[in-house]
Amino acid sequence: MLHLFKNHLSSMMVSIRFMNMEGIYMQIRLKNLKRSYGSLHAVNGISLSIPSNLIYGIIGKSGAGKSTLVRLISLLEKPDDGEVYFDELRVDNLAKEELIRRRRRVGMIFQNFNLFSSRNAAQNVAYPLEIIGTPKGEIKARVAELLELVGLGDRGKAPISTLSGGQKQRVAIARALACNPDILFCDEATSALDPQTTHSILALLKEIQRKMGLTIVMITHQMEVVRDVCDRVAVLDDGRVVEEGPVTDIFAKPKSDVTKEFLSHLVGTDAGSEEQMVQWSSKRGAYILRFRGVTTDQPILSQITRETGIDFNIRAGGVQKVGGEVEIGTLIVDIQGSEEEQESVVARLRELGVHVEKEERP
Repeated sequence: MLHLFKNHLSSMMVSIRFMNMEGIYMQIRLKNLKRSYGSLHAVNGISLSIPSNLIYGIIGKSGAGKSTLVRLISLLEKPDDGEVYFDELRVDNLAKEELIRRRRRVGMIFQNFNLFSSRNAAQNVAYPLEIIGTPKGEIKARVAELLELVGLGDRGKAPISTLSGGQKQRVAIARALACNPDILFCDEATSALDPQTTHSILALLKEIQRKMGLTIVMITHQMEVVRDVCDRVAVLDDGRVVEEGPVTDIFAKPKSDVTKEFLSHLVGTDAGSEEQMVQWSSKRGAYILRFRGVTTDQPILSQITRETGIDFNIRAGGVQKVGGEVEIGTLIVDIQGSEEEQESVVARLRELGVHVEKEERP
């Protein structure tokens, strides 16, 4: 009886959500994580708090440490130093059997799907349930439920080779959800998909998160993924977090050079990009102006021109929605006048709620 009571108490403690000072329940907390491979410091002192019941993005260039970090968070590897907490319970130092149980509460989907070609769609989804000894009747019902959830209710018997890339990723999502995880990790889950399929998979993940109350962690190098589905984001560079916060803040007021570079590609300096801004000049302007929310609809530049007599030369501009709701406008401009006059205009723009970045020119 004492043994059963201890197990019950332990499970109760695991299920408790602890709140930070802002009243947000914290699900994952990382404390000074480090992981090296020889002389390569893949993760170099990362501390993060990832709230529960939202979609959290981790973005960085190739080699920034994203995949290593997700392996540490998902308990596939142990850190060289630092600590990982789920709901205030430290999990990186668990004994083998308890570690296995914790891993079962974590779902993962990958860029290359990782499906068994020898099994059909339903059998792939069933696999993790078979591993933990779920009765066959329960497996059948659960698989049918999950395939319906991901829009493949009629494709359970389909061989994997007959499915499109998007359908394969839907099977992978259903399989990752089979054991009712608390956390779903998506490691570059849309990188191998075309833009239209990417959009449908991201919409599905948003719907699943809303229905199931999951914490979803998106690891990506695609800023459009962060823009379209994430609530908060951490930007990695060289194994460190260089910027973190709500996605709307990161898009409206980027601080790090890495984030600014990601945004410059997203809003249209790449030819053929779907998110390309309207460009009136092949030359790059000296200033990037970012407008958020209601400021995107206000004639702020005209107002400042009337106030000061100083003109703007607009080189490019566009508006995009972040999280499907908040509009972020971007203008690339030159400001006429002396350096002192330009500084005065920049100060006035900031007074009116515009985020201003000066382009560094060689």
